[in-house]
Parts: sequence; C-alpha cells; structure tokens
Amino acid sequence: MARNLKNMMLCGFGLVCFLMIVDRAYARDFTVGGATGWTVPSGAQVYSQWAEQSRFQIGDSLLFVYQSNQDSVLQVTRDAYDSCNTDSPTAKFADGKTSVTLNHSGPYYFISGNKDNCKKNEKLVVIVMADRSGNKNTTSSPPSPAPAPSGESSPSPPVSGTFEMTPAPTPTTSQETPNNAASSSSSFVAALLGAALASTLFLH
Repeated sequence: MARNLKNMMLCGFGLVCFLMIVDRAYARDFTVGGATGWTVPSGAQVYSQWAEQSRFQIGDSLLFVYQSNQDSVLQVTRDAYDSCNTDSPTAKFADGKTSVTLNHSGPYYFISGNKDNCKKNEKLVVIVMADRSGNKNTTSSPPSPAPAPSGESSPSPPVSGTFEMTPAPTPTTSQETPNNAASSSSSFVAALLGAALASTLFLH
C-alpha cells in the first residue's frame, strides 16, 4: 500500500511539472522598445506603435532595458500615466533590466521614474487579452487603443470590423522573444520522460 501511494505521488508530481512546462512554453518575452530599449523616444507615438504590433496574453513578460543610474520604471494607475505623476507608483523598478510578468488581463500602465522623461513620452500602456485557456473558438474582441500621450490625438479606428494595426512610419522591431524553441523542446521531452518514468514506477 505504501509503495502504491509513493508511486501515485511520483506520477502526480510528474504530471504537474509537465503541465507547468507546457504552459510556460506558450508564454513570450517582449523587449520594450525593441533594440532601442526603455528611453526617451524619438517621437510621441513610438511606444504606442510598438505595443500595437503585438498581442499580449496572460503569462507573457515585458523586459525593460535601461541605464539604472539614469532611469527607472514605474507601474502606475491610468491617472498617474496621463499626468506623469511619479509620486505614488504601484511598483517601482530601477535594476536596469526589469522583467514584469503580465499576470492578469486588462491594461498595464508604465512611465519613466524621471518625470521629465515621462513628459517627453517615455511611457507605455499595454492591453493584455483574456486568458488563453478560454474558448479558443470564440473571437476575441480587439483591445482598446492605448491612450495617446499628451498633446496627441488618438488614431481613428479602422473602418472595417476587422482589427487592424497601422504600421509605424519608422517601424521599430518589437524584439518579441518567444521562449527558445530548442530549450522548450528539450524541457518538453524531459517532462515526457519524467512522466513516463513515474508511470513505470506506478505500474511496478
């Protein structure tokens, strides 16, 4: 009886590890601003256009790369985003290479910890879509357009019913970095082997 219980526990552990690896294989990492990183942009719509090039889902991560002695990242409310209020952020990061996991759907607002930089449009809002584990046959509603930085009017929505993204005049590479395929495949195989081993123990 004790041996059977041990085998069942091993089998359950292997299954949990397998499911965690499979779920992580679908998550993606996005380097904010592409090769330019997190800095004062060259135009008012640079970060808005960068965000519009990708669809963000729960479990994805944003990577902010910047010089820690000159800049920082604040996660803030919508009001603080609009006014560049750096006084009471919901989260503050200043390590120079900040990874933020998008763990719920809806909008996320980020601004530079340097208020002058924020006023120069170093600010970002991303809209995270609903949980990917939902009904995949249901057509997802397009995310609301990101609020335009101060002094800029929001772009007009597309005429057709299909969600379209207008490419930037000077497109910036989103540097979307899906988890390395080879690494994911290796982890996937390892998980399968672990599950197979646990099953073998269970059968014995």
